[in-house]
Amino acid sequence: MKRIIPQAIKNIYHLFHAALANFRYGFPSRKLKVIGVTGTNGKTTTVQMISGILEGSGFPEKIDGYGASKIAIASTINFKIGAKEWVNDTKFTTLSSWRLQKLLRDAVEAGCEYAIVEVTSHALDQNRVFGVDFNVAVVTNVTREHLDYHKTMEEYCQAKQKLFKIVSGNKDGVSIVNLNMEFANNFLEYSAKNRYGYGIGNQNVKSQISNQIQNKEFKPVFAEDVKLNIHNTQYTILNTQFTLNLPGEFNIENALAATCVGLSQGISLEKISRALEKIKSVPGRMENIENDRGFAIIVDYAVTPDSLQKLYNYIGGLKKEGSRIIAVFGSCGERDRGKRPIMGKIVAKIADYVFVTNEDPYGENPQQIIDEVFAGVLDHKKENENAWRIFDRREAIKKALQVAGVGDIVVVTGKGAEEIMVVGKKRIPWNDPKVIREVLSERVKEKNR
Repeated sequence: MKRIIPQAIKNIYHLFHAALANFRYGFPSRKLKVIGVTGTNGKTTTVQMISGILEGSGFPEKIDGYGASKIAIASTINFKIGAKEWVNDTKFTTLSSWRLQKLLRDAVEAGCEYAIVEVTSHALDQNRVFGVDFNVAVVTNVTREHLDYHKTMEEYCQAKQKLFKIVSGNKDGVSIVNLNMEFANNFLEYSAKNRYGYGIGNQNVKSQISNQIQNKEFKPVFAEDVKLNIHNTQYTILNTQFTLNLPGEFNIENALAATCVGLSQGISLEKISRALEKIKSVPGRMENIENDRGFAIIVDYAVTPDSLQKLYNYIGGLKKEGSRIIAVFGSCGERDRGKRPIMGKIVAKIADYVFVTNEDPYGENPQQIIDEVFAGVLDHKKENENAWRIFDRREAIKKALQVAGVGDIVVVTGKGAEEIMVVGKKRIPWNDPKVIREVLSERVKEKNR
């Protein structure tokens, strides 16, 4: 019988290695301003926005042909040290302590001032970021995810709060909290020299800020006069106009988090606005795949019930009379099984046609995962009439594109810009935007025969 090592024992092992890694690389984070971004959804987009703000604005006297501030990034989709950038194909959002400490050391040696790091609940719980001297802690939101590991939402939230505990011990620490999210007060409890709260302005959100919070060193940042468009979003902060080329309210929240980081570093709202407007897209996040078929194709990472709900609420609002929403999605293996039928139900309620397919099954039975997602789909759809189970992801995408007509919206979620699909012990090269473009090209060739 296979013996299962308790997670608490594993965490001691990780702590030991993190301590060794810090000593090996000379505690590099102490020579950087490290910004940690945690949360269930929106971490990657927020990291890219923070990068744009720090690189493109703020300190003109530092501009030397490269940018305002030289930075390093460790995110789900990419790594970056100064001008050097490469794809994250590790399938890890937060690296092992050894690889993370080496990256931070390389950032120091490259002359970087900032390091922006996506920090997962797993990494915090397992002590993989032990020794990282975080200056800024950002939480985007806390919604259902990883309950296979954390068991309850409370435990999941407590793991993420560890980032804020670290920052509260930093004499110049900055904490940044999404006031729109559930569990906001859990994070606001942690003291820091500078504390920011952000939200899409309305009286309900503003009233949630207790008198105790208002009486302390606390800076609320609200987006108001919001205008949602198909390709961009507009809003104001304290009479400063902002235009995002990333649509959806959820991207306003991501931009507000990044704005708070910029403000905490002494960058003006005007410069932050200009920097954010320059960001045209984030790979695999609300990415529009151009085509000549007359329909829209959107690729997004959305892997949780909350992210799917927000995405499809937005897509549903774009739908015109006579047009249809065609969904391609699945669920990851060896993760929270309970969310699978919930995800199926959310998508099927709004989409007109649904294709449930394979998506990083890891060691699980791929067909079982598909069936568990499809159980939720059947609450709103009929199999083989407006919903299908298609094991092969390429084939599912191909069928969805064949069904689509002028004015329709095809939405492919779950992988974003990832470069790898994990099936059992195999790491198979895979990229949704690339596959979609290949399938579109194949159809062109078929028509030309």
